Amino acid sequence: MNDAPEFQPYGLPHLSVIFITIVLPFALAALVRRTRSQRIERVIIVALSAVLILNYLAYLVFIRSRGVVDWRQMLPLQMCDWGMVVVIVAMWTGNQRWFEVAYFWGIGGTLQAVLTPNLRYGFPDWRFISFFTSHCGIIIGVVFLMLTRRYRPYPMSIVRAFLWSEFYFVVTLVADALTGFNYGFLLHKPEAFSILSFLSDSRPLYLLELHGVALLFFLGLYAPFAIVDLVRSGQPKVKPQRRERAEYRGRGN
Repeated sequence: MNDAPEFQPYGLPHLSVIFITIVLPFALAALVRRTRSQRIERVIIVALSAVLILNYLAYLVFIRSRGVVDWRQMLPLQMCDWGMVVVIVAMWTGNQRWFEVAYFWGIGGTLQAVLTPNLRYGFPDWRFISFFTSHCGIIIGVVFLMLTRRYRPYPMSIVRAFLWSEFYFVVTLVADALTGFNYGFLLHKPEAFSILSFLSDSRPLYLLELHGVALLFFLGLYAPFAIVDLVRSGQPKVKPQRRERAEYRGRGN
């Protein structure tokens, strides 16, 4: 374990992972659009789901082989664990409500983990591969749904996602108190530098500020859609008669 390479933020392996996470969902969506094949779309969903699930199971086997046998350290209570389940359900059901939660959790929470990972081990250590497979796989699944199904969040999506986040918060807060492990970073800040590093050292205030950070992330993630809706609502609508006249003139030319 001491021979494992140290993780270098924004080194070549880290930047390569970020690049793949950006490019892959667009490439997969382009394949689906070009072929117009529901079968290919289903194969991609099956593949993404299988990668996420097998990676999670392989990680459990790996940490057990390294001597981690305490069940309290192996509970699926990290945000990415819940995000993985939600994005898989969203891909398989095609349900807009599941997508909403997957969008805010997957992009809001998981994206931060990809950009500022709480990770000590670099490539090609298995922990590096497993960490980014799980987190990047969630983002790829969310973006793939946006591109292929035309899904998007709405104002009430923020409310529903925030309520689900509160449910996660309560469950994880109780689990942390019972196990003593820092699931969801509710006991203390992550060791790696992140936006949470700027929060208070006082735990009650820190937990309150976590809610504020989550809400700000949700609002920020919805902002591009709000701007598009605002721009579209301000555009003048062409009346049918004028549209017909314009088309007639175009044919006459």
